[in-house]
Amino acid sequence: MSKDKQATLVIASRLLGYPSDQFVKELKDIQLLIEDAIESTEIKEEFQETLKFLSVKSLRDIQELYVETFDLKTKTGLYLTAHEMGDSNRRGLALIKLQKIINEAGFERLSEELVDYIPMLMEFLAVAPDSNEKDRLEYRLAVVLQRIRENLAQHTPYSRILKILMNHVFPNPSKEEIEQLENNREEADLEELPYPIMYQ
Repeated sequence: MSKDKQATLVIASRLLGYPSDQFVKELKDIQLLIEDAIESTEIKEEFQETLKFLSVKSLRDIQELYVETFDLKTKTGLYLTAHEMGDSNRRGLALIKLQKIINEAGFERLSEELVDYIPMLMEFLAVAPDSNEKDRLEYRLAVVLQRIRENLAQHTPYSRILKILMNHVFPNPSKEEIEQLENNREEADLEELPYPIMYQ
């Protein structure tokens, strides 16, 4: 994986995490990371447009936008297996398998988030050694991120982040692959989803 792809995954994972009380400071750190770690002018400019939008909003406004975008809608939630399986009993086993992949790659999850929280998985992809399991996870994320992108309001900064990821990091899944994802899901009874933090 190229350095630009690795940096893009890390930056996107931070921007897709829940905006905590330290978010304003984090935006400054992210700006420095964009300038130092991204070589592509196109990716830099796209990220900087996102930061411009977020930097003029209050923390409360950003938090409300985040919750409205990701926490209140099943089709834009940030949990991988929820998209793949919905409310199926298979989801528990899938979470255990994901944790095993992470452990076997030599990493430890240091947050209370579910193991399939997409920003954390993107950060894992950025640092994990190459393997068949990593390739498979990248494909799974590509399909789910495309599904999220198709259901996001286009005027949000989060839509731009998904665009960056699908244009510069992940392979674009086919229409048939998205349809297969939809057909394999079992509809959830509840719309509530847990709340975020990161990976290390």
